[in-house]
Amino acid sequence: MATAGVELEVGGRAVRVSSPDKPYFAELGLSKLGVVDYFRSVGDGILAALRNRPTAMERWPGGVRDDVVVATRADGKGEAFYQKRAPANTPEWVQTAEVRFPSGRTAVEVAPADLASIVWMVNLGTVRFHPWPVRAADTESVDQLRIDLDPQPGVTFDMAVAAAIELREVLADAGLTGFCKTSGGRGVHVFAPIRGADFIEARHATIAIGRELARRMPTQVTVNWWKEERGERVFVDFNQMARDRLMTSAYSIRPTPRGLVSAPLEWAELPSVQPTDFTVLTMPGRFAEVGDPWAAMEATEPGDLRTALDWYDRDAAAGEGELPYPPEYPKMPGEPPRVQPSKLNPANWPGREA
Repeated sequence: MATAGVELEVGGRAVRVSSPDKPYFAELGLSKLGVVDYFRSVGDGILAALRNRPTAMERWPGGVRDDVVVATRADGKGEAFYQKRAPANTPEWVQTAEVRFPSGRTAVEVAPADLASIVWMVNLGTVRFHPWPVRAADTESVDQLRIDLDPQPGVTFDMAVAAAIELREVLADAGLTGFCKTSGGRGVHVFAPIRGADFIEARHATIAIGRELARRMPTQVTVNWWKEERGERVFVDFNQMARDRLMTSAYSIRPTPRGLVSAPLEWAELPSVQPTDFTVLTMPGRFAEVGDPWAAMEATEPGDLRTALDWYDRDAAAGEGELPYPPEYPKMPGEPPRVQPSKLNPANWPGREA
C-alpha cells in the first residue's frame, strides 16, 4: 500500500513529502523519497548552487521514465515540464524574486534561500534545477559567467575536457577564475564569478572568450551558431549566457534512467573522469568524502569583464561582432539575420553573398 506522505525536518523547518515511495528512477530502485535523500546528502553543494538565485524547476512529477513526454514551448502537453513561475501554493517561507524575460514580461520565480525550500521544490517533482546567473537582491546584475562546452556529433567527452583545460587559461588571461563541472551529459560547464554586469555584457564577454578559445584550438572548437558550420568540434554555446537561457545547476540530476548528475570537479580531476562516474547513487559517497569542490567559488574574488569586452570590441572592429540570438528573442541591436549560411541571399542580407 502506498505511503500517504512523510514529514521531514530540514534545517529546523518541517517539509512534507507526498507519495514518498513512488518510483522515480525505477532502474536504480530509487523512489521519490530517495531523490529527496540524495539532495539532502549534497545539501551544502546544491544550496550553494541555488542560494538566492531565481530558479526554473524541471518537474517530473510521475518519475523519470523513457516514455514520458516533456512539454515544450510549442506543445504544452506533457507529463514532465519546465516551471518558471512560482506555483500558486508556494509557502510564504519560500523566497521568490521577480525576473524579466526577453519579451519584457516579468514573472516571480522561486529563489531558494535554504535547503528546506529546495526539498519543497523536489517534492513537486523537480530533479533538475536551472538557476539564473543573478541573485534575488538584483535580478539585472549578472554575477557568474557561464560557458557551455557542447560536443557536437562525433565529438568525444575527452575533446570537451581538452577544450575546458585551454578555456581555463583563456579565462585567466582575461582576469577570470574558472570552475569546471560535468554537464550531466557529454559536455563540460565552466563558471567564473564576475563583478555585476548586464546580460548583454556577459553574453558579449562569452562570445569574445569563445572566439579566443577557437583561435587557439581551431580544429577542435567553434563558436559558429549554425549547425551546418560546426563540424566535429566542441561548440561554445554563447547563447546560454543570454537572458532566460539557463544552464543545469551543479548536483542536478539528468532526467534519464541512469540518473547522471552534474558534478563539480577540481581541475586536476577533469582529465581522468567520465560523466558516467557521477550518478544519483554515487554522488552522496563522493560528497561525504571530498565535499563540494566549488565551495571555493564563494570565496573567490569576482573578476572584471573589461578585458573580455575589450576583446569583443577588437573583434567587432575587425568585422566579427554580434552573433544570432536564440529564436524566441526579439530582433536585437546589431544582430545578423537569423538565416543559416546556406540560405543567405541579397534579400535577407544585402551585401553578403551566399
